[in-house]
Amino acid sequence: ENITLLELIPVKKYPTGAVSKFFWGGKSAMMGEKPELESYSVNLSEYDRVIFGFPVWAARFTPPLRTFIDENRDALEGKKIAAYACMAGSGGDKALSKLKEELGISEFEEQMILINPKENDNEENNKKIVAFCEGLFT
Repeated sequence: ENITLLELIPVKKYPTGAVSKFFWGGKSAMMGEKPELESYSVNLSEYDRVIFGFPVWAARFTPPLRTFIDENRDALEGKKIAAYACMAGSGGDKALSKLKEELGISEFEEQMILINPKENDNEENNKKIVAFCEGLFT
């Protein structure tokens, strides 16, 4: 299968300090902001499936993903869509639910929530990843 990784980078960067990142990122997510993204190139007509991966911000998916969906809504229609959320605390289920709502779909082909995947290379997360991939590619 043809697989492309696309990183969505906002033109205006979010703060990187722990408190300011939490505050500004959470506020931006809660307000449903759609930041301008750096230029990207993807032709979604070449793909049957789109997999969204994102960190959870204030129990929501990230604003750059909201922008991408808004810019590509027509091209996403009829695609198989899967998603995974990465979080340190809670809110992954709510974030995935809000993403389904934004996409106008009732279910994902597959979905997964990983807890602290950068810090926790653990068996539980690894099992979730294997199950997610098996659900998509078998």
